[in-house]
Amino acid sequence: MRITETAAWRVGLYWFMKNAVFGSLLLTVFRPWIVGRDNVPKSGPVIFASNHLSFIDSVFLPLAVDRPIYFLAKREYFTGRGLKGFLTRIIFSGTGQVPMDRSGGKASEDALNAGLRVLARGDQLGIYPEGTRSPDGKLYRGRTGVARMILEAGVPVVPVAMIDTEKIMPAGRRIPKVRRVGVIFGEPLDFSRFAGLEGDRFILRSITDEIMYELLRLSGQEYVDVYASSVKERLASQQS
Repeated sequence: MRITETAAWRVGLYWFMKNAVFGSLLLTVFRPWIVGRDNVPKSGPVIFASNHLSFIDSVFLPLAVDRPIYFLAKREYFTGRGLKGFLTRIIFSGTGQVPMDRSGGKASEDALNAGLRVLARGDQLGIYPEGTRSPDGKLYRGRTGVARMILEAGVPVVPVAMIDTEKIMPAGRRIPKVRRVGVIFGEPLDFSRFAGLEGDRFILRSITDEIMYELLRLSGQEYVDVYASSVKERLASQQS
Protein backbone atom coordinates (compact mmCIF):
# COMPACT_ATOMS: atom_id res chain seq x y z
CA MET A 1 0.00 0.00 0.00
CA ARG A 2 1.34 3.39 -0.92
CA ILE A 3 0.21 6.90 -1.72
CA THR A 4 1.60 9.13 -4.43
CA GLU A 5 3.66 11.93 -2.89
CA THR A 6 2.91 15.54 -3.75
CA ALA A 7 4.72 16.36 -7.00
CA ALA A 8 5.61 19.82 -8.30
CA TRP A 9 3.23 19.49 -11.24
CA ARG A 10 0.36 18.52 -8.92
CA VAL A 11 0.94 21.58 -6.74
CA GLY A 12 1.11 23.79 -9.82
CA LEU A 13 -2.10 22.30 -11.19
CA TYR A 14 -3.82 22.78 -7.84
CA TRP A 15 -3.05 26.49 -7.79
CA PHE A 16 -4.00 26.91 -11.45
CA MET A 17 -7.36 25.18 -10.95
CA LYS A 18 -8.02 27.07 -7.72
CA ASN A 19 -7.08 30.55 -8.88
CA ALA A 20 -7.61 30.54 -12.64
CA VAL A 21 -10.51 28.11 -12.98
CA PHE A 22 -12.54 27.35 -9.87
CA GLY A 23 -11.55 30.43 -7.91
CA SER A 24 -12.49 33.08 -10.44
CA LEU A 25 -15.59 31.27 -11.68
CA LEU A 26 -17.10 29.88 -8.47
CA LEU A 27 -16.32 32.87 -6.30
CA THR A 28 -18.03 35.11 -8.83
CA VAL A 29 -21.04 32.92 -9.52
CA PHE A 30 -21.77 31.43 -6.09
CA ARG A 31 -20.28 34.16 -3.83
CA PRO A 32 -19.63 31.77 -0.91
CA TRP A 33 -19.72 33.33 2.54
CA ILE A 34 -17.11 32.27 5.07
CA VAL A 35 -17.18 32.41 8.88
CA GLY A 36 -14.33 31.64 11.29
CA ARG A 37 -11.38 31.85 8.92
CA ASP A 38 -9.25 33.00 11.87
CA ASN A 39 -9.67 29.50 13.35
CA VAL A 40 -7.53 28.02 10.57
CA PRO A 41 -3.86 27.52 11.61
CA LYS A 42 -1.44 29.57 9.53
CA SER A 43 1.10 26.76 9.22
CA GLY A 44 1.75 23.11 10.00
CA PRO A 45 -0.35 20.00 9.48
CA VAL A 46 -4.04 20.18 10.30
CA ILE A 47 -7.11 18.02 9.78
CA PHE A 48 -10.33 19.62 8.56
CA ALA A 49 -13.24 17.44 9.68
CA SER A 50 -16.29 18.40 7.64
CA ASN A 51 -19.87 17.39 7.13
CA HIS A 52 -20.48 16.05 3.62
CA LEU A 53 -23.50 17.22 1.64
CA SER A 54 -22.25 17.22 -1.94
CA PHE A 55 -19.38 16.28 -4.25
CA ILE A 56 -18.71 19.99 -4.58
CA ASP A 57 -17.76 20.25 -0.88
CA SER A 58 -14.23 19.28 -1.91
CA VAL A 59 -14.18 22.27 -4.27
CA PHE A 60 -15.59 25.01 -2.04
CA LEU A 61 -13.64 24.08 1.10
CA PRO A 62 -10.21 24.63 -0.55
CA LEU A 63 -11.43 27.99 -1.89
CA ALA A 64 -11.99 29.16 1.69
CA VAL A 65 -8.36 28.75 2.84
CA ASP A 66 -4.96 29.92 1.66
CA ARG A 67 -2.93 26.70 1.82
CA PRO A 68 -3.78 23.57 -0.21
CA ILE A 69 -6.11 20.98 1.31
CA TYR A 70 -5.73 17.37 0.19
CA PHE A 71 -8.48 14.78 0.17
CA LEU A 72 -8.18 11.01 -0.25
CA ALA A 73 -9.70 9.51 -3.38
CA LYS A 74 -9.74 6.07 -5.01
CA ARG A 75 -6.84 5.51 -7.39
CA GLU A 76 -9.36 4.43 -10.05
CA TYR A 77 -10.29 8.09 -10.51
CA PHE A 78 -6.77 8.71 -11.82
CA THR A 79 -6.40 5.74 -14.17
CA GLY A 80 -9.38 6.15 -16.52
CA ARG A 81 -8.79 6.11 -20.27
CA GLY A 82 -9.93 8.34 -23.07
CA LEU A 83 -11.15 11.92 -22.83
CA LYS A 84 -13.39 11.22 -19.84
CA GLY A 85 -10.53 9.61 -17.93
CA PHE A 86 -8.22 12.50 -18.79
CA LEU A 87 -10.71 15.14 -17.66
CA THR A 88 -11.50 13.23 -14.47
CA ARG A 89 -7.80 12.96 -13.67
CA ILE A 90 -7.26 16.69 -14.25
CA ILE A 91 -10.23 17.71 -12.11
CA PHE A 92 -9.35 15.40 -9.22
CA SER A 93 -5.67 16.37 -9.26
CA GLY A 94 -6.51 20.04 -9.57
CA THR A 95 -8.83 19.99 -6.59
CA GLY A 96 -6.33 18.38 -4.23
CA GLN A 97 -7.48 14.78 -4.44
CA VAL A 98 -4.68 12.32 -3.63
CA PRO A 99 -4.75 8.87 -5.28
CA MET A 100 -5.04 6.09 -2.72
CA ASP A 101 -3.92 2.54 -3.53
CA ARG A 102 -6.36 0.05 -1.99
CA SER A 103 -4.58 -3.08 -3.17
CA GLY A 104 -2.56 -3.56 0.00
CA GLY A 105 -5.21 -4.35 2.56
CA LYS A 106 -8.44 -3.13 4.07
CA ALA A 107 -9.75 0.20 2.80
CA SER A 108 -9.90 1.68 6.30
CA GLU A 109 -6.25 0.87 7.01
CA ASP A 110 -5.25 2.21 3.62
CA ALA A 111 -7.08 5.49 4.24
CA LEU A 112 -5.45 5.84 7.66
CA ASN A 113 -1.92 5.41 6.35
CA ALA A 114 -2.54 7.61 3.32
CA GLY A 115 -3.86 10.41 5.51
CA LEU A 116 -0.91 10.12 7.90
CA ARG A 117 1.52 10.55 5.01
CA VAL A 118 -0.19 13.75 3.91
CA LEU A 119 0.03 15.12 7.46
CA ALA A 120 3.65 14.00 7.84
CA ARG A 121 4.53 16.32 4.95
CA GLY A 122 3.11 19.21 6.96
CA ASP A 123 0.10 19.53 4.66
CA GLN A 124 -3.59 20.01 5.38
CA LEU A 125 -5.95 17.06 5.12
CA GLY A 126 -9.69 17.23 4.56
CA ILE A 127 -11.81 14.32 5.81
CA TYR A 128 -15.50 13.52 6.07
CA PRO A 129 -16.22 11.63 9.32
CA GLU A 130 -19.58 10.41 7.99
CA GLY A 131 -17.65 8.41 5.39
CA THR A 132 -20.01 9.27 2.53
CA ARG A 133 -22.29 12.05 1.36
CA SER A 134 -25.50 12.57 3.29
CA PRO A 135 -28.43 11.12 1.32
CA ASP A 136 -30.90 13.75 2.56
CA GLY A 137 -29.07 16.72 4.06
CA LYS A 138 -29.06 15.34 7.61
CA LEU A 139 -25.91 14.77 9.70
CA TYR A 140 -25.14 11.12 10.34
CA ARG A 141 -23.06 9.11 12.81
CA GLY A 142 -19.31 9.56 12.39
CA ARG A 143 -16.90 6.71 11.79
CA THR A 144 -14.07 6.29 14.28
CA GLY A 145 -11.29 5.99 11.68
CA VAL A 146 -10.95 9.76 11.80
CA ALA A 147 -10.30 9.63 15.57
CA ARG A 148 -7.56 7.06 15.16
CA MET A 149 -5.89 9.22 12.52
CA ILE A 150 -6.10 12.26 14.80
CA LEU A 151 -4.41 10.47 17.69
CA GLU A 152 -1.68 8.89 15.57
CA ALA A 153 -0.88 12.17 13.81
CA GLY A 154 -1.15 14.36 16.90
CA VAL A 155 -2.38 17.38 14.92
CA PRO A 156 -5.13 19.97 15.56
CA VAL A 157 -8.61 19.34 14.19
CA VAL A 158 -10.69 22.14 12.71
CA PRO A 159 -14.41 21.29 12.41
CA VAL A 160 -15.98 22.62 9.21
CA ALA A 161 -19.66 23.02 8.35
CA MET A 162 -20.56 23.21 4.67
CA ILE A 163 -23.86 25.05 4.24
CA ASP A 164 -26.37 24.46 1.41
CA THR A 165 -23.96 22.72 -0.97
CA GLU A 166 -26.48 19.91 -1.41
CA LYS A 167 -28.94 22.45 -2.78
CA ILE A 168 -26.69 23.47 -5.67
CA MET A 169 -25.30 20.05 -6.56
CA PRO A 170 -27.14 17.06 -5.04
CA ALA A 171 -25.98 13.52 -5.78
CA GLY A 172 -26.56 12.63 -9.42
CA ARG A 173 -26.75 16.21 -10.70
CA ARG A 174 -24.11 17.19 -13.30
CA ILE A 175 -24.73 20.94 -13.59
CA PRO A 176 -24.94 22.91 -10.33
CA LYS A 177 -27.75 25.32 -9.53
CA VAL A 178 -26.72 28.91 -8.87
CA ARG A 179 -27.16 29.98 -5.25
CA ARG A 180 -24.93 31.04 -2.37
CA VAL A 181 -23.23 28.51 -0.13
CA GLY A 182 -21.39 28.90 3.14
CA VAL A 183 -18.31 27.55 4.93
CA ILE A 184 -18.05 27.79 8.72
CA PHE A 185 -14.77 27.01 10.51
CA GLY A 186 -15.09 26.14 14.17
CA GLU A 187 -12.41 26.55 16.82
CA PRO A 188 -9.62 23.92 16.64
CA LEU A 189 -10.23 20.83 18.77
CA ASP A 190 -7.37 19.42 20.87
CA PHE A 191 -7.39 15.72 21.66
CA SER A 192 -3.82 15.48 22.98
CA ARG A 193 -5.23 14.32 26.34
CA PHE A 194 -5.96 10.99 24.65
CA ALA A 195 -2.45 10.50 23.23
CA GLY A 196 -1.44 6.83 23.11
CA LEU A 197 -5.02 5.57 23.39
CA GLU A 198 -5.70 5.06 19.68
CA GLY A 199 -6.34 1.37 20.40
CA ASP A 200 -9.20 2.09 22.82
CA ARG A 201 -12.47 1.89 20.89
CA PHE A 202 -14.36 3.77 23.59
CA ILE A 203 -11.93 6.69 23.36
CA LEU A 204 -12.19 6.66 19.55
CA ARG A 205 -15.98 6.79 19.75
CA SER A 206 -15.83 9.60 22.31
CA ILE A 207 -13.55 11.69 20.07
CA THR A 208 -15.70 11.03 17.02
CA ASP A 209 -18.89 11.97 18.84
CA GLU A 210 -17.29 15.20 20.08
CA ILE A 211 -16.43 16.13 16.50
CA MET A 212 -19.93 15.28 15.27
CA TYR A 213 -21.50 17.34 18.06
CA GLU A 214 -19.42 20.33 16.98
CA LEU A 215 -20.44 19.82 13.35
CA LEU A 216 -24.05 19.63 14.48
CA ARG A 217 -23.69 22.90 16.39
CA LEU A 218 -22.03 24.68 13.48
CA SER A 219 -24.24 23.37 10.68
CA GLY A 220 -27.64 23.32 12.36
CA GLN A 221 -28.43 20.03 10.63
CA GLU A 222 -30.73 17.39 12.04
CA TYR A 223 -28.67 14.56 13.55
CA VAL A 224 -29.41 10.89 12.95
CA ASP A 225 -27.45 8.36 15.04
CA VAL A 226 -26.96 5.78 12.29
CA TYR A 227 -24.39 5.51 9.52
CA ALA A 228 -25.24 7.29 6.27
CA SER A 229 -24.03 4.26 4.31
CA SER A 230 -26.68 2.11 6.03
CA VAL A 231 -29.39 4.56 4.99
CA LYS A 232 -28.13 4.53 1.40
CA GLU A 233 -28.13 0.73 1.32
CA ARG A 234 -31.68 0.63 2.61
CA LEU A 235 -32.86 3.17 0.04
CA ALA A 236 -31.13 1.24 -2.75
CA SER A 237 -32.78 -2.01 -1.71
CA GLN A 238 -36.18 -0.33 -1.70
CA GLN A 239 -35.66 0.93 -5.23
CA SER A 240 -34.44 -2.38 -6.67
